[in-house]
Amino acid sequence: MRYEEDEFDADSDADDTIFCPHCGESIHEDSQRCPHCENYISLEDGPPKRKAPWLVVGILALLLIVALGLLR
Repeated sequence: MRYEEDEFDADSDADDTIFCPHCGESIHEDSQRCPHCENYISLEDGPPKRKAPWLVVGILALLLIVALGLLR
């Protein structure tokens, strides 16, 4: 069976690729992570950033100091 060029869909999956901004490899445009370098394509796709532990400890220490100051 012979196929004409017009029978193929112009929007094939091969055209739905972009280049990873981190490693430059070709990936599917709907990918959230690059299968080659494992980096997230955009910040929105990545996991939420955690606050630095020293920041949490500092805030707790400041609250403790204020609470002890109010007890005097």
